[in-house]
Amino acid sequence: MARVGIVVTDRYSIEDPDVDTPRLVPALTALGVEAEPVVWHSPDTDWDSFDLLVLRTPWDYPVRVAEFEAWFDDVARRTRVLNEPALVRWNLDKRYLGELADAGVGVVPTTYVTTVQDGAAALGAYGDGWVVVKPSVSAGAHDTALVRADSDAATELVGRILGRGVTVMVQPELPELSRGAEKALYLVDGELTHAIAKGALLERGGGFIGGVYQESPQVVATDDDEVAFAASVMAATAAVTGLATPLYARIDTVRSAEHGLVLLEAELFEPTFNLHLVPDVVERFARAVVARL
Repeated sequence: MARVGIVVTDRYSIEDPDVDTPRLVPALTALGVEAEPVVWHSPDTDWDSFDLLVLRTPWDYPVRVAEFEAWFDDVARRTRVLNEPALVRWNLDKRYLGELADAGVGVVPTTYVTTVQDGAAALGAYGDGWVVVKPSVSAGAHDTALVRADSDAATELVGRILGRGVTVMVQPELPELSRGAEKALYLVDGELTHAIAKGALLERGGGFIGGVYQESPQVVATDDDEVAFAASVMAATAAVTGLATPLYARIDTVRSAEHGLVLLEAELFEPTFNLHLVPDVVERFARAVVARL
């Protein structure tokens, strides 16, 4: 019997639990696979015993990046990992958005900052306007804030992120995004399965709406141009990386009056699939995993 490990961590917030693994593991078991969740930083796991590892919710990796990368390099030598290691490494740092933009994908205008001086210039370009400041390596909107470009909070956040040795991303506030218009498009084996609207997250001035990171996911319909946009993002990803269609993907989008339909992120590593809202997708995801064995 094939053995599949669903890679998770051991600590989730009450507001942002892992809602996928408790549904995916039984679905794999029902298909005749020995499946279990495995904590990526567990010292006692025999990684060689798995035929396949599926990265799903190792959400503490941004605060343990070096440790995660060392673990990832080790297990990738021992067994097969999905999504593909080369794709995950590319996707870990959101500077990939610049490559997709160069490939013709519509992306939120972004300035990438690696020094305090460049950070001051990037913020200064927006005057007293509102901007999103965030690290290029993060999950769960860690160290991400919607702040006035000329505020001490913006300058301090840039310095804090740079102090961790991470590139800073500065983006203009998109009014539609602040109104909760972000839409996530989910794909399994490159085919759209569902779409989720998760509402606004960032409070103006810093922090999260309600004080904690908490999505409010709801299943929503998709338009034809959104389906085509997701396909174009995946095609551009393949062109840039030279890699095949991944097992799973989440394409985060917003329809902007100024910029049109644009990409926020292409999550090819650890996106929540919100399987609790789309039970019909659970078996489809599980069958796609089994097909990769």
